[in-house]
Parts: sequence; structure tokens; C-alpha cells
Amino acid sequence: MSEFKVLSVVSEVYPLVKTGGLADVAGALPAALARHGVEMHTLIPGYPAVLGAMVEAEPVYHFDHLFGGPARLLAAKAAGLDLFVIDAPHLFDRPGGPYVDETGADWSDNAERFAALSAVASGIGRGLVPGFVPQVVHAHDWQAGLAPAYLHYSGGWRPGTVMTIHNMAFQGKFPGAIAAHLGFPPEAFSIHGIEYYGTVGYLKAGLKLADRITTVSPSYAGEILLPEGGMGLEGLLNDRADVLSGILNGLDTEAWDPMADEHLPARFDARRLKARAANKAELQRRLGLDEDPGALLFGVVSRLSWQKGLDLLAENIGTLLDMGAQLALLGSGDADLSGRFSGASEAHAGRIAAWFGYDEGMAHLVQAGSDALIVPSRFEPCGLTQLAALRYGALPVVARVGGLADTVIDANEMACSIGVGTGVQFSPVTGPALRQALRRTHALWGKPALWAKLQRNAMATDVSWERAAVEYDRLYRTLAAERGA
Repeated sequence: MSEFKVLSVVSEVYPLVKTGGLADVAGALPAALARHGVEMHTLIPGYPAVLGAMVEAEPVYHFDHLFGGPARLLAAKAAGLDLFVIDAPHLFDRPGGPYVDETGADWSDNAERFAALSAVASGIGRGLVPGFVPQVVHAHDWQAGLAPAYLHYSGGWRPGTVMTIHNMAFQGKFPGAIAAHLGFPPEAFSIHGIEYYGTVGYLKAGLKLADRITTVSPSYAGEILLPEGGMGLEGLLNDRADVLSGILNGLDTEAWDPMADEHLPARFDARRLKARAANKAELQRRLGLDEDPGALLFGVVSRLSWQKGLDLLAENIGTLLDMGAQLALLGSGDADLSGRFSGASEAHAGRIAAWFGYDEGMAHLVQAGSDALIVPSRFEPCGLTQLAALRYGALPVVARVGGLADTVIDANEMACSIGVGTGVQFSPVTGPALRQALRRTHALWGKPALWAKLQRNAMATDVSWERAAVEYDRLYRTLAAERGA
């Protein structure tokens, strides 16, 4: 199989820096593609955590002036990843997160910070680094959205470009006055280029100018063509529907392996389901829940936000209590939602528990110890938490949207009769519909043999990256052949 080079351009990558599922995708895809003869290097900003994790770092280019100061481009390795790292202290060497400061406010220079990421990607795409000229540049989300634009306006030969949407809700819009500062020619600031209703639209630019557009599930690819899913960009996406596809995300099945998970007191697989009981008991103990093996224990691992539908779950605390169920919630985000779940845990100690923040070990324990996992998202491009739930035998209770609809088979009567269900779906995404889904789940819990069958079905689901890797490999090579790259 011939060597094929791809540059992945991303603002976060697991395990070096992570705020959400984007990092998980960026961290897992290179290894999955390597099995298909694709050499993927990841371009990432030089945040302190990234610089601290690098090994074998070697400067490969020096920038006298990169949006406000000098910078170096480093070739390095970290956590099994081949990296190009932008060492630009004036842009990336600061406390806080990748996008916000320690108070939670957006960095005031995010426009320049992520324009730099895209501009460097364009340079690498056109041969900036000797020995690595990619046939395809793959940009992820708005932070890398200008990469296809810089390549489009660069003139001369360029590699193929792919733009992946991980979440349409985040689009990267900045004042139009910065267009000249970004280094684009005047004609770029138009509806046919980077302009979006008088602003510079980073995601819009990528969607308009990339050769191919992908998103992270087939159902979400359809949803974003509609006004409620497209969030203002549905017209552009419909115009480019012939180059849009949905490729379902996978899960890092080495990091999420119940038979080798060091975070768990008891390891298990589909043939050793009884061993899950020890994890349930430990989860109940750690969170101060009543150690009741017969109680249906629902888990949540999520951002607390309107998108994730956690307000609908808060409305249904009474439903859980009426069923004698328990809730173990791990998450952070909206202050009002945090307050509602905090109040519920105080009022119903032993039945409702909330752990605010994020802890990787606790996330694994919630998946391994919960009987079912609730994901009531109003929209969900793909979702990874339900994939982990499937792998760990926690039956997902999900809204019928996006990647949730694509990955969970509803255990309705017909599905159960032929033995193919893996969880519970509900629609529309409302409090009453979630209430009915919780009651259906409780009814299934009352049938132990059927519940165990559904668990085994869930754990047999292929949630790996292999299927997606095949599709990305085909996409890359087809695009490169069209461009003669």
C-alpha cells in the first residue's frame, strides 16, 4: 500500500489537551488510519501542556512574525502522535484553556490565534516542511476553518482540503475589519469567500472553500441541511450537498476497554456481566448513594448545557424517585443546571448524586457501574459517551437525533422479539418523552434475562474507528486523485 500523507489541523487533541469530543477524534484517528497506509501528522497550537509532553522535538521552520510575534514550528512526538507544534508564546503560552481564560471569558485574540493555526497549515500544505508535503489537509471545526481559505487564495498547486464539522453551534465569527489583518486578498472578503453577514466567518470559510465537507454522523449530515440544524449555514450546505457526507465517529477501544480498564475495581466483558456489580457498588459508595444492587442506577457523563438536554432530566428527578431509581451525574457547565442537580442531590441524598467537574477515572466508573446512561441531547453531531456506554454494557437512553440515532438500536417490542436492541431512543426531545423513555427503561430492567441480552447486544456493537477509517481513507485518496496530488 502506497504511503499517503495527511495533515490534520486541530485546536485540541487527546490526551494532550481536551475540552470535548473533538480532542478524542483527533487523538484516535491517526492510529486508525495508519493501518490503511495513511501517515497523518497533527498540527496543534503550542499550549503549555503540549510543549510539556513533547519528545524528539526539532525546529523545522522559523517565523519572524506570526500574528504579533516570532514563532517556531516544531516537529515532535507525544503520546504516540506525530505532531507539528506552533511554538508561539505570545499566542499560546498562557494559563486557562485553549479558548477561554481562567475566568471563562474568550481570549480577546482568538481571531489571531486560530488564524495562525490555519495559516501555518496552509504553509505546510504547500511544502513548508521538507519531507512532508501532504496530499490532503484535513481541518477540524471553526478553529481550523481558515486553512482551506488560505490554501484557496495561495495560488499555484495545493493539496486537497477536507473540512469537518464537529458542532455547528460553534462557528467562529469575528469583526469584518480584521479581514485585511489576516492576510487575505481584498476579493476574499465576499459572500464567495470568508465573509459572513459582515463578519469573517471561520467555519463558513471552510465550508465554502474546502473540496470536501464531512460531519461526524450520517443523520447529523442530514439535520444540518435544515434550518434548525444548519444554524444559518444551511443554505450554503445545501448548495454544497454534493460534497457533504457524514462519517460516524468511533471510540478509542484501547482507552475504553472494560477488560483492561485500570480505573475499575472489577474488569468484565459480555461473558462476565456479573462482575459489573462490583463496579456499581463502588460507584454508589464513592458518590454516597445507597448501596442497593436492585435499584436501577442511571448515569450521566456530560456537559451541563441546554444542547445536552440536561434541563429535561432535571424536570424528571421525580420520575426517577417514583421508580425507586438512582442517578449518578458527572459533569460541569451551566450554573443554573449545576444548582438544580446540586439541590436534588442534597434533598435526595442516597438516591441522587452529582460530581461537578471532570475526572477521567470517575467517567470510566460511571460507565462501568451504571445500569443505563442518559443522553437527552437536543442535537448531537455524534456523541462519544453513548459509544462508551455500549462498550461497557450501560444501556444508552438517548434522544433520536444525530449520531445518537445512528448508534443506538431502540429496544422496542419488535427489536426485542428478534434480539437486536441495544438501548432506548425517544422523540421528540421533550420532558414528557424523556419521562416515557425512563419508564420504558425501568420496565426492561424488570426483565433480567432480557436486560442481560440487551447488554450483550450493546457490548457486541462495533464502536471502533475501523469503519470510519475505511471511509476517510477512501475520501482522501479519491480527492487526491481528482487533484492529481
